[in-house]
Amino acid sequence: MGRCALPPLLRYPTVDELSARAATLVTRHPHRARLRRVGTSRAGTPMWLLSVGRGTRQALVVAGPHPNEPVGGATVLRIAERALADPRFTEDVDTTWNLLLCLDPDGSRRNEDWLAGPYTLGHYFRHFFRPGFLEQPEWLPDGAAAAALPETRALLALQDELRPFFQCSLHGVDVGGGFVELTRDLPGLAERVARIAGRLAVPRELSPYDTLYWPRLGPAVYRIPPPRRGDLAAAITEAAVESTWYHPHRYGTLTAVVEAPMWGVAAVEDGSPSPDAHAVLRTVSRALRRDTRLLEGILARVRPSVSRGPDAARLLAPVDDYVLVGPGLADAWDPDVHDGTARPLPPLDTARLTTLAISGRRVALRTAGLLHQLVTRAGHDPAGALPELNRLLDEWCADYRDRYGARWIPVARQTEYQTRVVLAAFELAARRAHGTPARGEPHPESRSGEPEWSSEPAVPMHRE
Repeated sequence: MGRCALPPLLRYPTVDELSARAATLVTRHPHRARLRRVGTSRAGTPMWLLSVGRGTRQALVVAGPHPNEPVGGATVLRIAERALADPRFTEDVDTTWNLLLCLDPDGSRRNEDWLAGPYTLGHYFRHFFRPGFLEQPEWLPDGAAAAALPETRALLALQDELRPFFQCSLHGVDVGGGFVELTRDLPGLAERVARIAGRLAVPRELSPYDTLYWPRLGPAVYRIPPPRRGDLAAAITEAAVESTWYHPHRYGTLTAVVEAPMWGVAAVEDGSPSPDAHAVLRTVSRALRRDTRLLEGILARVRPSVSRGPDAARLLAPVDDYVLVGPGLADAWDPDVHDGTARPLPPLDTARLTTLAISGRRVALRTAGLLHQLVTRAGHDPAGALPELNRLLDEWCADYRDRYGARWIPVARQTEYQTRVVLAAFELAARRAHGTPARGEPHPESRSGEPEWSSEPAVPMHRE
């Protein structure tokens, strides 16, 4: 392992570990790496930018926009190591890498109860945190000029300062597969994603719920539509408002959103036809409608006793969001509900039906997990909700495991997958920006310098 590399991460790093490891890289490479504070979170946590290289072209990578998706922190450290070890990623392509270590450090701290494991679905959903829609720093529901969150303003200022030719937002899929969303097409990326995913035994999500009505650029690669005005429910489910993904579009920036799965499900890349798609949709939509009603009842019972507890407002906001969108999703998917306003679903194969089923279950599980935290942190349970919440969490997590075959993907493999996809997109964007192949063409699928990675196929997920 070269001098630029840090000990490999076998678990997700915390906010403090991210900044400490970045500082170590700067100490080892003071002339090629720099660390500066670019903002401060609502709770007073510094927001750090690690820059590698001295090129005139700027690449910006944003980790931690959703705090329950922590793989991005490990990925930015890996990208920094790769850039420091290989001039083909910096000097040879006249590029500086700007790596924002964590966009939502406060939210990330709230996830630290599960970051170190054990990596089980039950432990994750009982301890995860994801803020309400209006507190997610990538969204601009009222436009950039009215951005309220200091984290959002810090990112907007950074985008306006750097005017990057390439921007990447690092996300994670808790259960499902990997995919990429682009503000502009990158010909060749779908083939690279397929090759990377195949070598690392990471399933590709061929019909993600997020991209249900978006243009498909290739298998597991989708184009983000320009923002439009819509109501809150549409914004949550379709990213229909302005965002920091599109803010630097005026500078010619290409943005890639790279999603890496935590628990993989093989069926999300199964394009075979379903024998009775409408029956599956009825089952999924009715389950979501039933689960939402059940969780609404629990919420009504516990709200009086938990609303003044620690972090109650922050935890109740996403619960209210999920309860809001659940019935609408169920109606949109139910073939027996025809109100003349819903958009028809795209063609339904096994992959898309599996994704919709996983997405419906995700809404219920996140709601139950946050309710569990609310009651636990309140320190008392006069409504007697905890036994019921524990039963539901156990039952629904078992459904993910047993019905859908959800299997944990080790953190090192998640990181390697996301790193390789980012570097593949970067190389193609660099070619696009110049109209010619980048000099000293980087090879994003080459070995990372860690001896355990090779070009041989990984152990199949179901046998791991």
